[in-house]
Amino acid sequence: MSHESRTALRVCPLCEATCGLTLSIEGTEVTGARGDREDVFSKGFICPKGASFGALDADPDRLRTPLVRTDGVLREATWSEAFDAIAAKIPALIGEHGKQAVGVFLGNPNVHTMAGGLYPPLLLSTLGTRNVFTASTLDQMPKHVSSGLLFGDANAIPVPDLDRTAHLLLIGANPLESNGSLCTAPDFPGKLKALRKRGGTLTVIDPRRTRTARLADRHAAIRPGTDALLLAALTQVVVEEKLADPGVLAEHLDGYDELGEAVADFTPEAVAGACGLDADTIREIARELAAAPCAAVYGRIGSCTVEHGTLASWLVDVLNILTGNLDRPGGALFPLSATGRAPRAAGPGKGFSLGRWSSRVSGHPEAKGELPVAALAEEIETPGEGRIRALIVIAGNPVLSAPDGDRLDRALADGLDFMVSVDPYLNETARHADVVLPPPPPSQSAHFDFAFNSLAVRNQVRYSGPAVPLEEGRMDESEILARLVLAVGGNHGAPPEAVDDQVITTTIAKAGLPESLAADLTGSTGAERRLDLMLRLGPYELTLEQLLARPHGIDLGPLEPRVPQVFRTRSGRIELFPAPIAADLPRLRASMGARPDGLVLVGRRHLRSNNSWMHNVAALRGGSNVCTLQIHPDDAARIGLADGDTARITAAGGEVEAPAEITDSVRSGVVSLPHGWGHSRPGTRMSVAEADPGVNVNQLLDGTLLDPLSGTAVLNAVPVSVAPTR
Repeated sequence: MSHESRTALRVCPLCEATCGLTLSIEGTEVTGARGDREDVFSKGFICPKGASFGALDADPDRLRTPLVRTDGVLREATWSEAFDAIAAKIPALIGEHGKQAVGVFLGNPNVHTMAGGLYPPLLLSTLGTRNVFTASTLDQMPKHVSSGLLFGDANAIPVPDLDRTAHLLLIGANPLESNGSLCTAPDFPGKLKALRKRGGTLTVIDPRRTRTARLADRHAAIRPGTDALLLAALTQVVVEEKLADPGVLAEHLDGYDELGEAVADFTPEAVAGACGLDADTIREIARELAAAPCAAVYGRIGSCTVEHGTLASWLVDVLNILTGNLDRPGGALFPLSATGRAPRAAGPGKGFSLGRWSSRVSGHPEAKGELPVAALAEEIETPGEGRIRALIVIAGNPVLSAPDGDRLDRALADGLDFMVSVDPYLNETARHADVVLPPPPPSQSAHFDFAFNSLAVRNQVRYSGPAVPLEEGRMDESEILARLVLAVGGNHGAPPEAVDDQVITTTIAKAGLPESLAADLTGSTGAERRLDLMLRLGPYELTLEQLLARPHGIDLGPLEPRVPQVFRTRSGRIELFPAPIAADLPRLRASMGARPDGLVLVGRRHLRSNNSWMHNVAALRGGSNVCTLQIHPDDAARIGLADGDTARITAAGGEVEAPAEITDSVRSGVVSLPHGWGHSRPGTRMSVAEADPGVNVNQLLDGTLLDPLSGTAVLNAVPVSVAPTR
């Protein structure tokens, strides 16, 4: 039988870069993927992950039907059986034990799908539980907290204006391999090379000589975990040497004098020993930053997932503010998404608060409505009122991504009455579920980037419809999540479109618009109609029809200044030195004298991977995408390790063994294991990952080390011991 050959456009959902793809399709099979040269944002750029789209899409290990546990065994079931089981169990548990008996974990891929952006908020509001955990407290929560404290909006995150800046300071970021994060930028490597070509300066602060560091004008190999100390010292130099020039921001600042007093003792000389950098280098970096005609400081996961992650994230923006680079072209600006809030008049807002409630067992304060993932196991294990008895996991694998996966693994196996997993794979977490709901592959799904468009280095908007029809027996992800909302809320059996209709009706009424607007919305699904409404109410007043008519996207222009309209603080100003930050500074000050006397561990990511969920694609395995312990030659010689030897790594959470990779790309005193590996647990169905499982770096963590302001797990700068196994 011959198959029709054609092409289809698609925005890649495999990382934060959101590159445009042109898919080659034979019948209903994606046979290839290349960059879309006409895409308004990515202009043809593609990375190995995007090129593997077809292989991931057709992975034979992807689940195709729901699974329901019967007599202790997961078996294939119908969609009706799956939702019947959920509707029979979760409302009854809530009725008997209360709303807090249900916990929810949302994984990283939720922000990579259209449905993941639309329906989880409805699920949380329907359940009414405060036991909410997401991948953010393993990654980016410090940036949300610092933005909330500074600007009053936890989602108001400024991004570097890569195309126009003259000086870029990267700390804890390796965009040549991660493609950027909280900074949506296709072809980040090309943008850094363009910066250098136009005479700009790139400074990279990283304990590893990464691919990004090798491109830099200056690479400062900092001691892991001391990012906030370095940033405080840079701030001290800017203030003490009177290099600060906030420009037009000055009239919007509160707390400048208090800030100057607070950082006065964080001199380069005082922090140099702890940071492993000399004082002169620190002063030079500060002076170069302040002298640049326009500059941006950008910090990411390496500076977030440490003991002082929120302080580091705050100081990144403090430096941007003091040097006058916040909210100006070539600096760091606030993107304006097509589905974001329409601009409003400047003025005071509701502000941002921390610790509105706390976790039941250890009393961890919430941040942005979430509790630390590191507390999930104890909330399941510990008896008493409010214990989590049911768990819903959507697109997540916390057994590998959270600290002490062994403990969480046991809690999921022994401590729950019921568990639901929405996941295309039976992974290390989903294997414990009573019901598994598999969404279809990306080619069969519509795509829109709600989260990443609000973090993009250029304002633009693109929409991708399904590239191929939904396969018989599959259920669209939007319908899966809508039916899940109905099932847990006691409305099982109602049509899934009722969920979308209710949102549309409520949104129109809240906006004070006529009810007749609902009839004007276009789209073949409830999700599309909701997107159409969001576009119409957004700052550019677009419609879904306009997006469909422009399949390569609509360019909305470069980032533009948005101060003071973006502020939601109670003062309506930038609160430069908020009370929670002031209260945490003594802890940072006390770390100035710290000198680790052993090895510390940092993670790393690979260009051909994205956390744990892409390790089952054979085309992406091998090359640099391997699970090795990188160690400096001097440390290896002292320990007695040769290249390729098996090393035993031990820390508070346990021990793992991995092949040693001796390299001077890590500074002495530092070892590195990649994140997302450890596919060796029984009962999964990920054959490629199981064949080369690697080890779970997070098993070295016991979950007790957290950044107190954000609840983010400390994943970097963890003390470890290393020894040969022989």
